[in-house]
Amino acid sequence: MGPFAVDMLKDKVVLITGGATGLGRAMGEQCLALGAKLAITSRREEVLKQAADEMSSQGGEVFYSSCDVRHPDQVASLVNAVEKHYGHIDVLINNAAGNFISPTERLSPRAVDAVLGIVLHGTFYMSLELGKRWIEQGRRGTMLNIVTTYASTGSGYVVPSAAAKAGVLALTRSLAVEWAPHGIRQVAIAPGAFPTEGAWSRLSPTPELEQKMLARLPLGRVGTKEELGHLAAFLISDYASYINGEVITIDGGEWLRGAGQFNDLAEVTEEQWDILTELTKKGK
Repeated sequence: MGPFAVDMLKDKVVLITGGATGLGRAMGEQCLALGAKLAITSRREEVLKQAADEMSSQGGEVFYSSCDVRHPDQVASLVNAVEKHYGHIDVLINNAAGNFISPTERLSPRAVDAVLGIVLHGTFYMSLELGKRWIEQGRRGTMLNIVTTYASTGSGYVVPSAAAKAGVLALTRSLAVEWAPHGIRQVAIAPGAFPTEGAWSRLSPTPELEQKMLARLPLGRVGTKEELGHLAAFLISDYASYINGEVITIDGGEWLRGAGQFNDLAEVTEEQWDILTELTKKGK
């Protein structure tokens, strides 16, 4: 039994990018449990289909359509498909992301583009496409962006992610003012350590690094997907209708111990980076 009324999101149509796996799926499952109609997207259709089948088996409706958010034409096609299926969209959760640890001097332009394309451009394209439609339709809506605890501080060794998430943070705060007169609300969540199978293997690929990251957490533990799902559900609900442009940090107090979630990686040697690079590739 969760902390909310079971109909808190009744009949709200929620679109989640990166919604088939990890934290995106966790937020989607929470939305379904509270009465929402769900649309999920990612690049891999077979993963989407499996997720939609599994999620809907517990009750509720799940629509899926593949999309690479780095391409505006695919974003437009996705929104068309969801609107055709449900008639409208009430909530957008910009969750799709990409990240990996690396000394910045080792990065290629392609590696930089991969992260900025998904995180910054993808979030902007999705927000722009749906925002334009909501304004034209005279429809109110809520956009929830997933940023990071280092979006405002920066962090070494994840510089493309830090730069991209800083852009998303600025987008959130900027549109909160500009689009509020249209009834369009902006909110964001800055998660700390929430292990997911894909991201965790790229950001903490060895037991030693994992233990070092855990030691930074004042509460002595990582977050659970249920905790993130509860926060997301509240922020997109009507109970949070006066929260606009705010970023909620959920990290057990980690960022208060010092800026830059990955700055401790300065202790990794060149030889260890070579090994970590290979482990990261295997984890993809």
